[in-house]
Amino acid sequence: MRGTARSSSSALPFPRRPPRETLTREIDAPRLKQLSAALAAVIAAAVGAVAASGAPAGEAGYIVVYKDGADASSKTDALEANLGFTATYRYGAALDGFAANLTASQLEQVKTDPAVEYVSSDGIAQAAGMVPIQAGESNPTGVRRIRASTRTSVHERSFANVAVIDTGSGPNKDLLRANGTNCVSPGAKAVDDNGHGTHIAGTIGAKNTGAGVVGVAPGTKIFSVKVLDASGAGSFAQVICGIDWVARNGPGTRKDIRVANMSLGAGGSNDDACGHGNGDALHTAICNATAKGVTFVVSAGGSSSNYSSFVPAAYPEVLTVTAMSDGDGKPGDDTFATFSNFASPSNAGQVAHTIAGPGVGILSDWLGNTLQNLTGTSMATAHVTGTVALCIDDGGAPGPCGGETPAQIVAELRQNAENHATLANGFNGDPHHPVAGRYYGFLDYAGSY
Repeated sequence: MRGTARSSSSALPFPRRPPRETLTREIDAPRLKQLSAALAAVIAAAVGAVAASGAPAGEAGYIVVYKDGADASSKTDALEANLGFTATYRYGAALDGFAANLTASQLEQVKTDPAVEYVSSDGIAQAAGMVPIQAGESNPTGVRRIRASTRTSVHERSFANVAVIDTGSGPNKDLLRANGTNCVSPGAKAVDDNGHGTHIAGTIGAKNTGAGVVGVAPGTKIFSVKVLDASGAGSFAQVICGIDWVARNGPGTRKDIRVANMSLGAGGSNDDACGHGNGDALHTAICNATAKGVTFVVSAGGSSSNYSSFVPAAYPEVLTVTAMSDGDGKPGDDTFATFSNFASPSNAGQVAHTIAGPGVGILSDWLGNTLQNLTGTSMATAHVTGTVALCIDDGGAPGPCGGETPAQIVAELRQNAENHATLANGFNGDPHHPVAGRYYGFLDYAGSY
């Protein structure tokens, strides 16, 4: 289970052809040299060659999904007692099941249990209202390009809470951050020890307080959900653990999480059956969390290929974000990002959940209350996540997406982007300026929320 990111002058969030069980988070290669030598070494190791899961000898990691109606807790208790293993994670919101290291004999007995629907192999996950802007704030070009701000004004916070499922986020004084869950070290605070998740959170909701940068929806509450470690690596079981926590704390709960950002990816495909047809536990988890009202915004990936072979980008339940390049926050000279994955213009299913966002040279928050420029579809995804939050709520006022289902929100964001995509306001690669065989979608537009 190894994934290798090829190096180039732009961030490449995914290997060219990663194995299905490898998730990847985006790294901005041109800016890595600006990091400390220690951090650069950690990231280089993370994207170079990911070590296989550390299951004990003779065992391997699996994710077990129960059939509807099974008493997951008591069933897992019984399997543990009868077969002599201990579950590493138990799930009960995004899916009913558990993760565990199993021997071949244990695996066969689990598969034949009548309460079990399917078993997935685990793997290695690795890391895409306006008020005056305060003096001293940096107003990033991407935020201006999608009209989330002008040079003098920005939105108020959204009261639609957002989960960043990543390396964690913060702590950072520029973020209204709340601890979510830590699936890497359960029980510990979900603190970012890599930087990627903090950068995503900053683009979504960095505060308008006179220092640092402003986000698309400044001051929006960000729940830190840590599923990747300091090197950007983690298991599928950990990623599903994060999704399960978000599903448990979705709309109508005390934490009321409405939107989830997932700048992660792996080789895989959509079975049009929420993973029940091809045994994809990640798809099952996202479908069930979406059914609870959480809108998932995910990165398309950066291998310059059709995202049909990458998940969660290929799942029709999510809003998939491609990347475009803008250098000055204004239209006129913009183009698709050459590294970005894309949809097929002839595939109506893909087109229906694809949108573009700024993803080149994005300035945002970083570790130690510093700033960093990064490039990738991860960065594009964060812009769209902030726009979804504003569409649900802007400064306490319900937006067009307030009360809508995730599917309706995906349609609203895409329609709004199309409505504002005049020929002069577009980019080379959008549907008004198409590239043969590639669909990047219209550019996200936050100005109307």
